[in-house]
Amino acid sequence: MLFNSYVFIFAFLPVVFFGFYAIGRYSHNLALLWLTFASLFFYGWWDIRFVGLLLGSIIFNYGAGYLIGQSLSKSTGSTKWLLVSAIVANMMLLGYFKYANFFVENLNYLTGTKLLIGEVFLPLGISFFTFTQIAYLVDTYQGKVKEYSFIHYTLFVTYFPHLIAGPVLHHKEMMPQFARPDTCFINLENIAVGMSIFVIGLVKKVLIADSVADIATPIFDAVSSGGQPVFLESWVGALAYTLQLYFDFSAYSDMAIGLSLMFNVRLPLNFNSPYKATSIIEFWRRWHMTLSRFLRDYLYIPLGGSRHGKSRRYINLMATMLLGGLWHGAGWTFVVWGGLHGFYLMINHAWRNLKQRIGWGDGGRWSDLGAGTLTFLAVVVGWVFFRADSFSSAVNLLQGMIGVNGFSAPISLAGWWDKYPDYFLHYEANGLMARFTPVELNAFKATVTLIIGLIIVWGFPNVRQIFRNYHPVCEDLHKEAMDLSVDTISPRTFGCYFEWKPVKAFAWVTGALFALAIFGLTHVSEFLYFQF
Repeated sequence: MLFNSYVFIFAFLPVVFFGFYAIGRYSHNLALLWLTFASLFFYGWWDIRFVGLLLGSIIFNYGAGYLIGQSLSKSTGSTKWLLVSAIVANMMLLGYFKYANFFVENLNYLTGTKLLIGEVFLPLGISFFTFTQIAYLVDTYQGKVKEYSFIHYTLFVTYFPHLIAGPVLHHKEMMPQFARPDTCFINLENIAVGMSIFVIGLVKKVLIADSVADIATPIFDAVSSGGQPVFLESWVGALAYTLQLYFDFSAYSDMAIGLSLMFNVRLPLNFNSPYKATSIIEFWRRWHMTLSRFLRDYLYIPLGGSRHGKSRRYINLMATMLLGGLWHGAGWTFVVWGGLHGFYLMINHAWRNLKQRIGWGDGGRWSDLGAGTLTFLAVVVGWVFFRADSFSSAVNLLQGMIGVNGFSAPISLAGWWDKYPDYFLHYEANGLMARFTPVELNAFKATVTLIIGLIIVWGFPNVRQIFRNYHPVCEDLHKEAMDLSVDTISPRTFGCYFEWKPVKAFAWVTGALFALAIFGLTHVSEFLYFQF
């Protein structure tokens, strides 16, 4: 079931919402049980066959966590082996469903064999619920888990706002919120704020992400079919996908926060204006923040982090990013993308060390502008590999971006505003350059859409900034120190116009945006991170 669907918005959500608060008037535990069954129904709507897999994973990890906790209290000495065994079992399950086909295909290619295992379908959200439970096991091993209610644990894993595409949760973030007596009682402020955040996310998905997808998809498909895009078309395709992924993931993150807040539960911040970053280090503190936290805490630091010298630190960075890339998808393009970001991080850390050694301070506003532009361009190059269906397709598009395939432009300005010219993409045929026209895009619409998208990305505040007076994420409850350098809003710029207030004007604007988004729901459009 998709957040951006009629059945979710007008059927599932109202039933679950009113049922939760109606039951909560009489029994806190029954209300949580209702939310648990609703979350399982939400997951089973996609494919009921995998509900059993999800429940099996929950039962196994709950039992493993309980045994680890008991072993800690009794100091039996087998605690570490229990933890390692449980993590290995989780990774084997994830590895089978996510990488079995990839492994067999590559083995057949290298050895010339023809092994067949049949098509292995990837269960929705398996990466997220597996990582969430691994984090739970490690937290239990570290003594951070204090209660072992099976119902609460099942809700923690299956909680529908985060189940499909994150964020990756920690037990300690959610359990105290589920346990609070007032969680099951209506809080009009939380409902109003949550609904408003949900609408913002819905607008991002339906009106922006899906619009730029209509630009990016045909270009990448054409390149995959053999087209050789020239300079302008290559950049249009790359920037369109860069914005599509941004608004798609930002939309899901906002909708998850808003939905959860309607049930008086705050999720952790998972998306914090990453394209405003002025370095790759900062980018990864802003993009998919809970995954970055997971990779840091449960992979990079256990590998040694920065504790064993600079060379070892760079090796650990590269290993973490390569595995992070592979986590995103079973394909070599994802590995290349992860390796590219590992290389970026190595250069970034080396540059910071050099600046510190020679005493070179910050260069001011112009320096930040240059650093931000360079960071954005590096990210765009990475997204080309992330999106392309093969390494050769990615290289082909990148060649176009640097002008290898030519710099041709429309013959006349009038032609540009109508559509891209019929030489939009080229390919070699019998030694001659032929025309390749799998798509016709309205150039005016594409240009305006990209410009508007970039203005929103760089010039507008994010959800946490807009609703900063209402503390929409769980970091606001825990007062955790985070690197949120763009979270301070100048009253002269955004304060008067974008800070949300419970007044009629904002209610009318929210209602109008909701109506536009609903009328824009013309087709089923999955979130991109559903695939990972």
